[in-house]
Amino acid sequence: MAEPGTGSALPGDKEGTQFGTLLNQFRQTAGISTPGNYYAQFTHDGQASDNGGGERSLDVGVIASAAPNSLIGLYAGASQDSTTFVAYQNAIWDPNHNVNIVSSSWTDDMQPAPDSPFLAAYWELFIDAALRNISVFTANGDGGSSGEIANGLTNLSTTVTSPYGILVGGTSLSTPLSAQNDPTIQGILQQAQQGNEDIIWRLVAGGMTVLPDVTLSTTFLEAVWNQYYLLGAHMSPSYQENNSGRGGVDPTQETPWYQTAFGLDPVTTDPLAQHGRGAPDVSALSYANMVYLTPKGDMKGLTDEGGTSAATPFWAALTAQLNAIFVNQNLPQLGYMNDLLYIAAAVAPASFNDVTYGNNTSSFTDGGGLVSEGVSINATGFGYQAGTGYDLATGLGTPNGLLLARALTAIAHSQMYFPDAPDLIDATGGSSWASGATQNLLFQPILSSAGDWSLSLGTSSVSFIGTAADTHAWTNQFAQQSLQVDFSSDLVTMFDRQSQGVVYQAVVAAGANVAVSIDGQGTAPPQAQLSSAFGFAGFVSDDGDNAVQVSRAVAIAETAGGGNDQDAVVRTRQNGINDISVLFYKVDDLSGTIAGIAPGQTGYDAATAVHAYQTIAGGSWIAGAGYGQYSQTEIVGVDAGDLIAMKLFNGTNTFYAFAQANEAVNGQGVGHLWNYGLNTWGWEDLYGGGDRDFNDLVIQLDFTSASGSGLLV
Repeated sequence: MAEPGTGSALPGDKEGTQFGTLLNQFRQTAGISTPGNYYAQFTHDGQASDNGGGERSLDVGVIASAAPNSLIGLYAGASQDSTTFVAYQNAIWDPNHNVNIVSSSWTDDMQPAPDSPFLAAYWELFIDAALRNISVFTANGDGGSSGEIANGLTNLSTTVTSPYGILVGGTSLSTPLSAQNDPTIQGILQQAQQGNEDIIWRLVAGGMTVLPDVTLSTTFLEAVWNQYYLLGAHMSPSYQENNSGRGGVDPTQETPWYQTAFGLDPVTTDPLAQHGRGAPDVSALSYANMVYLTPKGDMKGLTDEGGTSAATPFWAALTAQLNAIFVNQNLPQLGYMNDLLYIAAAVAPASFNDVTYGNNTSSFTDGGGLVSEGVSINATGFGYQAGTGYDLATGLGTPNGLLLARALTAIAHSQMYFPDAPDLIDATGGSSWASGATQNLLFQPILSSAGDWSLSLGTSSVSFIGTAADTHAWTNQFAQQSLQVDFSSDLVTMFDRQSQGVVYQAVVAAGANVAVSIDGQGTAPPQAQLSSAFGFAGFVSDDGDNAVQVSRAVAIAETAGGGNDQDAVVRTRQNGINDISVLFYKVDDLSGTIAGIAPGQTGYDAATAVHAYQTIAGGSWIAGAGYGQYSQTEIVGVDAGDLIAMKLFNGTNTFYAFAQANEAVNGQGVGHLWNYGLNTWGWEDLYGGGDRDFNDLVIQLDFTSASGSGLLV
């Protein structure tokens, strides 16, 4: 951790000789019986207790309790007046410890010009860290959108906005009990408890897993951390103080490739409307209705602390645990991981809690009609609102640690051991895309209102009259969230019978052009660069209100380490009332053929039985757990690169992942399958298409979590 000028110093103990003893006392208070492991790097005059002991103790407290087995390094720099730059430098280039994570809650109070050698030197540090396979987390700051600069605009600290570092923003978490005493969110709690489905849907996207009950300690709402409020003409606390997470755009650099690939074009909300690097990348709990209990500045006793200075070591601690999981699965440590986080958000959106409440607005100038801590100011009102998906107040959101770990390990094994697996679609120049293989594809319309949509596949085209999806038709995020063992069945059944569009299915030849139009207008797949390798891509209209997701009906078994004879975890969530079960079987190609027999041809059903995978319990059929319920098992004998399809039995009828093998309505085979992102699908279990909610049985195949010690199973 970068702790400039402070290191392990204590009052009256410049060398920090009692630091270890006090650290262990804190650990015992936190319920950790094992001793801590730390070291301090400083010269003889390199640290002093009055240089930020509280900040240091906050960092140490978060790391020591959230990643208790970690070795903590405290880098004070070269002198008591060391800059954050020197502390970074010493941490990144420490040849004795070769750190794998650097966390800094500090920034140097300067804004070098874009062509300044000082800024160039700063950014070289982040490049050095990436080359040395070090993950760098930096607090995005606590001064709201203004960054406490009275220029009336939005501001970021350009010394730490390198695209090779991860910027951490801040949120506030609330339990139902705390919400009762918070007038800003009391109404949200009341509406949720009264069963307002729109509010509940939004809260679930933000990470709520059970309906709010004041007797429970579970969290129900996460919002942008912002403690500024106005009483008449009096602003309190001051915009010149740290009371909200900073966020915005650094226009001194281009938008990083991973943000562009995510479909982002960050732009400031102030009159300059400048484009550039968006910040933060991610967020975590900072302060307000929930706080961190950490040692006081002298490491004695406890105090409540927070800010992005707490969220940042939290992310560092989480990454230490992720690195341990990576090592357990014979993967290298994460190091530079910015792109992996954005890929995870694209293919496994439940990896992040989507914070959609609050803002960080705090822009101001000196003088004006408001009084802030005795100083006259003018609030200019420029800032950033939380919203669906990435936003400039909370970034990608806050982590769902388990789901993020599963996604990152799956991505890592895919990139390392399956680089030649065909992408769903390939860019062919300009705005054109082509099928990456001969494959059976699902075309899933996600329309906000009824309208026409059409496909161009090779030299042919087909048009449809599309119906609007229901308001709470399941999303990739919700479907993936439902596959958590502690996700309430009440939330699952609450959003039953929410209809999707009518899925269309076709076999598309390798290299054939793939294009989608909605209401006569062309579309583009803004995240295809990130998601196509994982079997799906969304073609989105210009206004973002409509899309057609293109995806495979077949999974590619990208096993851990490219190994054979592996177990694959199967997670299911039933949201249909029938007794249903699913069977997985091996196919020969992405079109689903077996020994030359295509789906729907004579002998195909018998072939699927011969090529079925067995479960760890024996047998091949996996039964749903019952209405609203979750279950988990494993199939065995999965080899690297296996192509896996599935079929569903509802007690009367058998449905395949391929519409060509199913019953026909108006001469067209009925699609019973819908893709929900990374190796996740949902079934419609009624003959003829039913209500098209595609959540009667939601299924996820996980090819990597059972590897190593099975830490993620």
